[in-house]
Amino acid sequence: MSQPPRYLRQAQRADIGLVLEGTFPYVAGGVSSWVNQIVRSFPQYSFAGIFLGSRPQDYGDPKYPLPDNLVHLEVHFLHEQTAAPPVMKQTLAADTMRRVREAHETLRATPGGAGGRSAMGDLLAAIQPGGGLPYEGFLYSEQSWNFVTDAYRKYCRDPSFVDYFWTWRIMHAPLWRLSRIASEFIPVGAIHTISTGYAGLMAAMLKGYQQRPMLLSEHGIYTKERKIDLFQAEWIRDNRNVFDKDPSEVAYFKDMWVRFFEALGKICYDAADDIVALYETNRLRQVADGADPARTRNIPNGVNIARLAPLRDKRSPVPPKTFCLLGRVVPIKDVKTFIRAMRTIADHDPEAEGWIAGPTDEDPAYYQACLNLVESLGLLERVKFLGFQKIDELLPRVGVLVLSSISEALPLVILEGYAAGVPSIATDVGACRQLIEGLTPEDRALGPSGRVVGIADPEALAKAALDLMQPHNWQAAQAAGIARVERFYSLEMMIDAYRELYVKAVGARD
Repeated sequence: MSQPPRYLRQAQRADIGLVLEGTFPYVAGGVSSWVNQIVRSFPQYSFAGIFLGSRPQDYGDPKYPLPDNLVHLEVHFLHEQTAAPPVMKQTLAADTMRRVREAHETLRATPGGAGGRSAMGDLLAAIQPGGGLPYEGFLYSEQSWNFVTDAYRKYCRDPSFVDYFWTWRIMHAPLWRLSRIASEFIPVGAIHTISTGYAGLMAAMLKGYQQRPMLLSEHGIYTKERKIDLFQAEWIRDNRNVFDKDPSEVAYFKDMWVRFFEALGKICYDAADDIVALYETNRLRQVADGADPARTRNIPNGVNIARLAPLRDKRSPVPPKTFCLLGRVVPIKDVKTFIRAMRTIADHDPEAEGWIAGPTDEDPAYYQACLNLVESLGLLERVKFLGFQKIDELLPRVGVLVLSSISEALPLVILEGYAAGVPSIATDVGACRQLIEGLTPEDRALGPSGRVVGIADPEALAKAALDLMQPHNWQAAQAAGIARVERFYSLEMMIDAYRELYVKAVGARD
């Protein structure tokens, strides 16, 4: 069923257990940088981490040196190919399958209510060791087969039973692996998950096993981001013919995955003692998705201003005509819109360059499509893929940071740019408008620190870029960005807020 964990470090116990899905230490930037920052900011606490990934081949070597106080780190791949248990007759207790059926019916009827959360708790109890529903029973029992075939006949809008069967298996199989990992994890004083999804489910399982406080930090709303990924996914089949398809309906298998991740999110919200969002819109989204408002709060990202401020002195007197998208080359960053905007920018300013600074190996097909677009638009001399860059070396050479994303939370890169004296242009997603135009009256009085444009609008992005690069506009935006980050988004403010949560969960440490 599963491979033994890969240990990057081992310890017997730790103060805080981190659950990390697809982030630190294997993916650079964004949430991973935040995790690295948090661990290093609390040297008085020892941390133990669980990294959850898809398959080993989807990741390279770690992108970060491990902090000294990260005393334990184990790596698990949920979709790694493993040998299935030997096929043999399995019989499940009638009461077990009755509870499984009732739980699924309750979740389908009331996924967001207390009844849905209680039902999911029953399912999780069933898959625990000795819980009545072992992995072999899930795979081979007649009762499990009957459950799947009944559900297909009753609910599935797609004509392919084979695709339904394998979607159901692939979706549920990691649950037994997660339960085993949680049951074998070292003792910790508190549990901190950096998302919902599989990591959030793991954290809820850990809380059940260890009975320790649990903290959730959501940078973006996981279920929202998974919906975007799933709606764009080409690997999810839709076997209906043109006469069966309703344009207003999502393909059934995509809808299955969405409902699955929504259920995981509600389990995590229900288990968490404290639920942190980066800004108010996302906190309200958490509440709408089932989080108890009394357990939610906002803690914005913060950056190390003392480290980044000296970069301002390394800039040339005249801002360089470089527009830099600093992020991963993946569809959610909408790199293609940035490339198309650069065609217009280059037509108006022959000295302008577009830089794309970030890992290119996460989605090779999308990266290749971006390369093809650069070539087709005649931008080979104007748009450069730089790969992963150290921001201390990159930011002094950048005129404007650009985020063309279709989804963001509260982007750390914008704040890092401000601290280094670089204005931003961003799409109107997440907290980007808040960061650029201000939130409170005091904040807005500082003035705009860049420009906000609509999603997937290269002409608007190009127009905003050319406008912002005008010397008086650029200087005003730079001054506003520096003032905004220093007043509202310092690392010290963020660390003080998390110190309060950690002390509450595990007590003070000298």
